[in-house]
Amino acid sequence: MNGKGGLLMKKAHAARGRARPRTREQHEPMRQRVIEAALACFMDKGFAGTSTLDIASRAKVSKRDLYLVSASKSELLHQAIAERVGKLRPPLELPVATSREALAATLAAFGLAVLNSVCDRTVLALYRFAAVEAENAPEIARALDALRRDAACAALGRALLRAQADGFIRQGDPAAQADDFAALLWGDLLLRLVMRLVDLPHHAALERRSQEAAEKFLTLYGA
Repeated sequence: MNGKGGLLMKKAHAARGRARPRTREQHEPMRQRVIEAALACFMDKGFAGTSTLDIASRAKVSKRDLYLVSASKSELLHQAIAERVGKLRPPLELPVATSREALAATLAAFGLAVLNSVCDRTVLALYRFAAVEAENAPEIARALDALRRDAACAALGRALLRAQADGFIRQGDPAAQADDFAALLWGDLLLRLVMRLVDLPHHAALERRSQEAAEKFLTLYGA
């Protein structure tokens, strides 16, 4: 092919080489596939033992596409943890309590949401993964703990600050009070779950646990 025919062929090849950028709707399924593949690879091979090629192969994408989703393995891991934990995160704002009884109900409901968010097989698998990788990749545990605690504790702290102003609980550092509520709520349950010393509690047991934590907290801090 010479002349005009050859020129048209070159233009066609050039057009195919200039791939149109994906829209957000087109990009999201690939991103989800890469995130799921990354988490599965990390669980199977560990963080250090997983390569970007492993993730790309499992997700059935090119390494170029992989880097469109994330620039590094660490970032991929953080995204994967955020996706899993974020879907089960407790409410970020608690309703304003109008009485001590209403505050007890709010604390119990919040506590149940926290327990449910962690007493999930996938999330527990992340905690076990973080424990195994604690020496080689401590950032995994830090990221998981921050995602679980920070937003939830901030929401609880704001609710406790309002409860102090309304005279339902004693004055004090709301962040420290939120930590105390978390300690009453969990005890050693999370450790025992991670170590597979106990089975996942049923909903009724979690509900009872959250109610007892709320009652103990108000006994400790009630005005």
